[in-house]
Amino acid sequence: MDETLYDRVGGMPFFVTLVEHFYDGVETDEILRPMYPEDLEPGKVHLATFLAQYWGGPALYQEIRGHPRLRMRHAPYVITKRARDAWITHMKAAVGSMDMGDEDRADLVGYLDMAAHQLRNR
Repeated sequence: MDETLYDRVGGMPFFVTLVEHFYDGVETDEILRPMYPEDLEPGKVHLATFLAQYWGGPALYQEIRGHPRLRMRHAPYVITKRARDAWITHMKAAVGSMDMGDEDRADLVGYLDMAAHQLRNR
């Protein structure tokens, strides 16, 4: 069996830390913060478990939330180019703060950029 990105970066602790760094940016972002609920903790768990599962970790997200259905889950939010750009800026900064191989970093950023682009709905 091939080693996954999840395995190479150290498993769930990597994704929890990545999401914490991302949310540090969201908390002070004038575009993004109003789109998030007051309590950010559930969203942190959802994002960390989703990313971990996507990159080869346990199916915790699916057990907790069911199928990801990303477009459906994000449909109630107005995601403009500006919001998408703010999201990917904070996510790229979070990825940049993490210790990981260059190829894994490029794969992760590539996926996040693609996902952010696909979730734009305005």
